[in-house]
Amino acid sequence: MYKKILIATDGSDLAQKAVGQGLALARAVDARALVVTITEPWRTSGASDMVITFPLEDYEKRAQEGATIIFGKAIDIARKVGVTCETLHVMDKYPAEGIVETAEQQGCDLIVMASHGRRGLSRMFLGSQAAKVVTLSKVPVLICR
Repeated sequence: MYKKILIATDGSDLAQKAVGQGLALARAVDARALVVTITEPWRTSGASDMVITFPLEDYEKRAQEGATIIFGKAIDIARKVGVTCETLHVMDKYPAEGIVETAEQQGCDLIVMASHGRRGLSRMFLGSQAAKVVTLSKVPVLICR
């Protein structure tokens, strides 16, 4: 069935539920699991004359610290489920594109991720990474709510 499952997480409670489901599926079908978190590109923000900068080194350090926390939680879930998992922190990518590219590069044949299930204006303004992954991916995508 599936040989390598990419499980995408941002560390949120909802995403952690998808991590649990993805790891349980990996165990059930005897597949390898790859837990991935994506960090968006560093950027400055501001309007007109005022620009707020956040030093790149600080951004990268905090991103790595955040990924370490996310992976610690995923590894704890993996232990409870009884499966081992690899972890990968992808820097400087937007979530949907990073997830799809990583799945292709790593030879994954399924992507598991959560969706907030946003509708209407909130989806239009906040976007849906899950919908983008489904649209861009060449491999099946399992969306957990």
